[in-house]
Amino acid sequence: MRPAQIVPLVVATALFMENTDSTVIATALPAIAASLGVDPIALKLALTAYLVSLAIFIPISGWAADRYGARNVFRAALCVFMAGSLACAAANSLAGFVAARFVQGIGGAMMVPVGRLVILRSVPKSELVGALAYLTIPALIGPILGPPLGGFITTYADWRWIFFINIPIGLAGIVLATLYFGDIREEVRPPLDGVGFLLSGGGLALLMLGFASTGRHLLPDGVSWACMAGGLVLVGLYLRHAKRTAHPLIRLDLLKHDTFRAAVTGGSLFRIGTGAIPFLLPLMLQIGFGLDPLHSGLITFAAAAGALLIKIVGPRILRAHGFRRVMVTNALVASAFLAANGLFTAQTPHWIIVSVLLLGGCVRSLQFTCVNAIAYADLESREMSAATSLASVAQQLSLSLGVSIGALALEGAAAWHGHGGIEAQDFPLAFLAVAVISAGSFFVFRRLAPDAGAEVSGQRRVAQGVPRPAEGSPQSLAPLTPRPAPEPGRPSA
Repeated sequence: MRPAQIVPLVVATALFMENTDSTVIATALPAIAASLGVDPIALKLALTAYLVSLAIFIPISGWAADRYGARNVFRAALCVFMAGSLACAAANSLAGFVAARFVQGIGGAMMVPVGRLVILRSVPKSELVGALAYLTIPALIGPILGPPLGGFITTYADWRWIFFINIPIGLAGIVLATLYFGDIREEVRPPLDGVGFLLSGGGLALLMLGFASTGRHLLPDGVSWACMAGGLVLVGLYLRHAKRTAHPLIRLDLLKHDTFRAAVTGGSLFRIGTGAIPFLLPLMLQIGFGLDPLHSGLITFAAAAGALLIKIVGPRILRAHGFRRVMVTNALVASAFLAANGLFTAQTPHWIIVSVLLLGGCVRSLQFTCVNAIAYADLESREMSAATSLASVAQQLSLSLGVSIGALALEGAAAWHGHGGIEAQDFPLAFLAVAVISAGSFFVFRRLAPDAGAEVSGQRRVAQGVPRPAEGSPQSLAPLTPRPAPEPGRPSA
């Protein structure tokens, strides 16, 4: 395999380790709580500590990569994540476990954005769609595979093995990163925006804490809303600060690029719906339909299979139709499949549920591939590190917001139906609510130019009748046919 193929696989493995870890722990919470002698509700602090850590340190990941080199930061992030995993496995108290999860979050905050940066600077734009598709798969299957894996480990082994299995994966990632990652760093290294780090980190941490506690009932509702209000105030202060400093930590000026702005705003709306799925779907199958966690996990794994299947044909679809047409259509189709989850009943044959989840996984995976690739289509190399930080912040916030909105919609439906607990009849309204928000991305993506991101999708080659060279050939790495000069006064795509 060529380095251009190995690099995405290494980053995807790290992303899979991070995404699976949190969902595995969520399933194992009762066993961990019993071992530590604490209430399972209190142990949800560990899940929230990880999310808060991500919110604080993701914004600084791009600066760290430029300052110390992406390869060095990626390897260090893996070491920190493994150290946090070992500390989790060795924890004998609630405080120790929560602190260890916070350390894990520091590693996760650096690992994925910096890994994505390595891909962006190592892979030619003509191969970017296929490379970033590797990152879509673990993002979709990790939350789905985690629950049955966590149940299996806690049933047939000890919960501490959840964290021990991260060690060989992390060590392999360090070795492969040493062999195949280039020493990627910026020659011009701006100083650290300390004030921006404090404002953005504090604001995003409070927002993440508010979102997480709303979905998990970790804090009283008043405290959760106060956290979100305080977070918005600090984020507002950061926005004011960013306009007045020469080198802001999070560069909002990158939103001037139409493709990047669409990926951040439209992608965030789309991810709200996707973020609610790992929360709503298992609840519906287990609480609403009475399935056990194992059978529920086997059914939901169909969505992961769909994500794998689309990996084969996704780049061909984009070459034939381009980003705009695919994303506009897919925004509505994926949202329709999301709403369709609410139509299931306990009497629905499992093969129908599996089929809908399989097709829904396909369209969501394709949409994520599009969003991840078009975000960087028009950016210069020196803008990549800041772009990955901003995109990662938006991604984490939208996914957490999806869980919160799903939980609030579920509780609202229960109140509407006049009962205290969650019942099967409450899920259709919850799925419909997040599907409508996800469908809002349609209006963002339809504003894109018809040939937006053509250099990345390969659409221009097809339109001009230029045969696509064999993947891996020298011609595939050559620049695409030059685009005509833009009209005066009109920015290039």
